[in-house]
Amino acid sequence: MKLPSRACLLRVFIGETDKHGGKPLYELLVELARKRGLAGATAIRGFLGYGANSRVHTSRILRISEDMPVVVEIVDTREKLEAFLPELDGLVSEGLVTMEEVSVIFYRHNAAGKKEAQ
Repeated sequence: MKLPSRACLLRVFIGETDKHGGKPLYELLVELARKRGLAGATAIRGFLGYGANSRVHTSRILRISEDMPVVVEIVDTREKLEAFLPELDGLVSEGLVTMEEVSVIFYRHNAAGKKEAQ
């Protein structure tokens, strides 16, 4: 897959304990992005944050939170991400979704059987 030099980054801010159909929402979003043929997705667990309810979530020992912030980042063209938004809207009941234009410097993969550079 080739990405143009101008693409978009979709960010989905949710909680670690958010689920859909009994499955962690961040896992579902990454799998769904892959199924829809989007260029790439990554789930990142935060160690401190708060959202619309202003409740702070932290990983500090004295205030262990069981609902750490998670950001799912998905990169592709604006058109493909906008087509994905209605489906995303049906899955995210609490959180924040943003989209911004990004410059793609490179997007590479090792072809099957190709030896990695040493």
